[in-house]
Amino acid sequence: MPFIRVSYRENHYDTKQLSIISETIMKALVQHFNVPEDDYFQVFHAHKASEFFYSPNYLNIERSNGLLYIQITLKSGRSTEQKTSFYATLADQLNLNLGIRQEDVFIVLVGTEFEDWSFGNGVAQMLQQRQPVRKEEV
Repeated sequence: MPFIRVSYRENHYDTKQLSIISETIMKALVQHFNVPEDDYFQVFHAHKASEFFYSPNYLNIERSNGLLYIQITLKSGRSTEQKTSFYATLADQLNLNLGIRQEDVFIVLVGTEFEDWSFGNGVAQMLQQRQPVRKEEV
């Protein structure tokens, strides 16, 4: 159930690179958070240079205009170890697959609960899946 938003400076990544970024994020989510492969919801936002701000060296990390902001909204409950291994894998794989500098992979996870999601039809589908079956329904 993750929802991913990726922001970057326009004209910095082409269509093929964005597709590979998307696939790389999804593979890391499946590997580290056991996300189903068809639970695939991502949007990419290109920003003009005048709309894209960052500290070039906050926490002694030297960032460039190739910076990717990757915001992932997902169900809370992942362990610190899962999260840190996810961060490392994603930065490493984006570097290996596309040559994106690891310093330019900025990730933030936003935890939610099942009731915070509707996948369509005005229904909280994740709540319905979590409901126990009553004996009279069997």
